Amino acid sequence: MARKPMRRSFLFLIGLATLMLMPFSAPAQTDGETAANVTFFRIATGETTATYYAIGSEIAAAISNPPGGTDCGDGGACGVPGLLAAALASEGSVQNIRALRDGRVESGLAQADIAHSAQTGGPGWHGDAQAGQLRAIAALYPEAIHLVARADSGITSIADLAGKRVSINQPGSGTRIDAQLVLQAAGLPDNRLILSELPVDQAARQLREGGLDALFMVGGWPVAGLTALAGQTDITLVPIEGPLADRLLTQHPFFRRETLPAGTYPGQHGDVQTLSVAALWLTTADQPDQLIHDITRVLWNDYTQQQLLESHPAAHAIARERALQGLSVPLHPGAAAYYRGAGLLKGATPP
Repeated sequence: MARKPMRRSFLFLIGLATLMLMPFSAPAQTDGETAANVTFFRIATGETTATYYAIGSEIAAAISNPPGGTDCGDGGACGVPGLLAAALASEGSVQNIRALRDGRVESGLAQADIAHSAQTGGPGWHGDAQAGQLRAIAALYPEAIHLVARADSGITSIADLAGKRVSINQPGSGTRIDAQLVLQAAGLPDNRLILSELPVDQAARQLREGGLDALFMVGGWPVAGLTALAGQTDITLVPIEGPLADRLLTQHPFFRRETLPAGTYPGQHGDVQTLSVAALWLTTADQPDQLIHDITRVLWNDYTQQQLLESHPAAHAIARERALQGLSVPLHPGAAAYYRGAGLLKGATPP
């Protein structure tokens, strides 16, 4: 792995640490003179063992270029001048969108399906809950639905979940919503399962120790927590395919077919068919056009792309040419201006 430039000043590290200790609250402040020259920009991500956190942390580092940092010409990172960004751990898509709606963060990562429902006032997002000001910076990578079972559980298909102990993830996550959609399409109501709502690290521990039979996780593959689990316990990746997948694709067009190639996780000897949704980097309509334009430009520069490739395997699917695929909310005008200038956007702003 190439060594990253030493581009953070002592002040940057102190500011970043303070931001990380103050998630979903007012941005941290340094002394008056420095604060006047710094733009704070938080990225709500996911659990620390999940792909959102790994990708969001790398993006935050890449776009930051606070006062006192090394100039680009001297070997520093070409971030946005004056910007101090930080990735904040969270429960996932639902919590991130609520934080964006309430003005508690400047940006966040979220599944395309959850973003669309929040933007349009879908189920669970009616009235004051609606997040109508969501705007997209980019579509990043596909998030696959993982259904993981203990190898000794006898679970090889969705139908086998009946009567089993299954975690569908915590209430603030997009995983929970997608797991419910899958179970509904499979004709498995809650009362036919022994349900838990655990974050992926706790669910993985319980599955490893025999307290769970299966868990759902939606994330860019490979998910670090599931890789660790597969290295410690014999597991089975249960496919979502055939008529069940066809029904889900018909009912919910934001889903796409996805293949987890053999070897994605330890002990996985063959390809596994499942579904995915796009992971979106979101902001809100009230963020300044120039700021979002500059952040989008830095996201797609060569330095950032190289750092992302080195940060997580899911980043291999991140490409500027696919940045507008799978969007489910309007582009931010600043991002749209960048894509037009790059020749990637013509005509009306999607979606």
